[in-house]
Amino acid sequence: MRILITGGAGFVGTSLCIFLKNTYPEYEIIAFDNLKRRGSELNLLDLKDNNIKFLHGDIRNIEDFEIIGDYDVLVEASAEPSVLAGLDSNPDYVVNNNFLGSLNCIKNCLKNNAKLIFLSTSRVYPFDKIENSNFIEEQDRYNFSEHQNETGISRLGVSEALNMQGARSFYGVTKYASELFIQEYIKFYQLQATITRFGVIAGPRQMGKTDQGVVTLWMAKHFWKQSLKYIGYGGLGKQVRDILHINDLMNLIDLQIHDFDKFNGKIYNAGGGLENSLSLRQMTELCENISGNKINVVGENSNRPADLKVFITDNTKIKNEIGWYPKKTSNDVFTDVYLWICKNESKLKNILS
Repeated sequence: MRILITGGAGFVGTSLCIFLKNTYPEYEIIAFDNLKRRGSELNLLDLKDNNIKFLHGDIRNIEDFEIIGDYDVLVEASAEPSVLAGLDSNPDYVVNNNFLGSLNCIKNCLKNNAKLIFLSTSRVYPFDKIENSNFIEEQDRYNFSEHQNETGISRLGVSEALNMQGARSFYGVTKYASELFIQEYIKFYQLQATITRFGVIAGPRQMGKTDQGVVTLWMAKHFWKQSLKYIGYGGLGKQVRDILHINDLMNLIDLQIHDFDKFNGKIYNAGGGLENSLSLRQMTELCENISGNKINVVGENSNRPADLKVFITDNTKIKNEIGWYPKKTSNDVFTDVYLWICKNESKLKNILS
């Protein structure tokens, strides 16, 4: 089998390339990336060490696909992943990369009669519907209330049944537009494709920033004893996200590649779920326990654009229909990130600190 992974030198892409090559050494795994993100240069060495073919190209340029040749499966893992992208500056890059680039991937899949595994995001769900739902405020976090007025939101989180009308950020709308085009190509061009809406993905290799990679950011700040901020919602740090370990994502992609008919034409949520959800305050406590370091954390009242008080993924549909559910805990995620930083301190210091 020949598998093409776009964004192949990124966090998810590199992890997936190495996992697939180690699991199926007879497969040819191709990493395709424009190397725009800082830290991708470190991943190139790991790709080479694992006998993974790297091609320097950009999904925004349809001509760049000509260097690849044919393949059996395309895993679309390339994206500008920041929710803030385009909200305070020109949105051209996020539109060109996340939508037009994905459209090129779709067309190239058809050209090669290849299967498409599209990595989407929980950010396709309109934030006003989530933000205006019913919450419970607890001592160290917020939770969704049991009683909701909006179908698709429950104590377990946000499901695929949520009404999709409303704004969601340029990041979210470009991914949603790609989803819609994939569905059109499935219907009218017989594209073989599956869409998975992932929540917060975390683990080793992720280069943490304020607007993405929160787990790595939190652990890196504790590791190097630097300060942090609780931004928004009164600066209390009670806002919540669910966290999915990269290993659980890779196991799902493995299943999609090798049992594709179960997923063809379908859309699933896949996140850490309620049991792996944490507030920023709880993340701080977990990082203190793992690293042994206590740092200064200050509050900032003003909310960031398109921020959410709570997002938790409801995995009920994929668990019932496929049997997939996350095996790794949030403690596993933070511990693995800590051990990765310890092992690669000298290489990561200039990037993460």
